Amino acid sequence: MFDSIGWVEVLVIVVAGLFILGPERLPSAAAWVGRTIRQVREYATGARDQLKQEMGPEFEQLRKPLEDLRELRNFDPKRAITKHLWDDEPSEKPNGYPTTPRPQPQVPAERPLERGERPPYDPDAT
Repeated sequence: MFDSIGWVEVLVIVVAGLFILGPERLPSAAAWVGRTIRQVREYATGARDQLKQEMGPEFEQLRKPLEDLRELRNFDPKRAITKHLWDDEPSEKPNGYPTTPRPQPQVPAERPLERGERPPYDPDAT
């Protein structure tokens, strides 16, 4: 609910509350806001539990598309590309047959440069 509110915004709200309500009434107002938020959460949890009891297994079928939409909303192309490029490949192909392991490329061992030795130069890269 409050994912988009950062510490700067909270600080601005507290300072504004301090000016509007004054230091005497600010603690009681903060306690009232806390109790109200807790009560709203309890109502939402109770409503969800009641729906789950009344609908039974259909509730999970209703919830699945909503979770898929939430995943799409949180879609990050950079994270998706990183996951698909560097994560392990599945052990099975979609047709059910095991995948053949890819041969690992042989990387020559690099040695440190000797004293006075110039680094390699690639005229095409510069």
